[in-house]
Amino acid sequence: MTFYDYKVRRRSGEELDLGELQGKVVLVVNTATGCGFTPQYEAIEQLYEKYHDAGFEVLDFPCNQFGHQAPGDDEEIHAFCTGRYKTQFDQMAKVEVNGENELPLYTFLKSCKGEDEVNGLKGKMTMKAIEKISVSTKKPGDIRWNFTKFLVDRQGNVVRRYAPTYDPAAIEKDIAQLL
Repeated sequence: MTFYDYKVRRRSGEELDLGELQGKVVLVVNTATGCGFTPQYEAIEQLYEKYHDAGFEVLDFPCNQFGHQAPGDDEEIHAFCTGRYKTQFDQMAKVEVNGENELPLYTFLKSCKGEDEVNGLKGKMTMKAIEKISVSTKKPGDIRWNFTKFLVDRQGNVVRRYAPTYDPAAIEKDIAQLL
């Protein structure tokens, strides 16, 4: 299977065939509205606004598996994101990214890039602390926390996996290079 073989559910309930994204660079991120990393929405939206017309897409998957930091239904989450961060990118239905109910797309993404890229000493220290409290992380390669980011190139290859601590603004050079 490839990235393009998967189908996911939009927050509206409609199905999105990822084959429709062929030829685009895609950032896939599991998010939460009540997390210390939630302000990353602002930088993700800035990337989306800057590069969308050049073929960049964001797939936002709200996930409540880490500290129950994505409460509410899909519409409440969407209202928060659009109201507070003015997000315009597509938001998917809430999912699980680890465990027996994990979204098959996440099984695929983790099989392609099993470890987070962590930048800086502060990022490494934060990720060590997260590892101790992340109860849904059971096996190597599992998502450790909210705002883990996967970058997919125009051919559907998963090229990078960034830790939650990785500032989305620092991903810009990678996105620009792939575009």
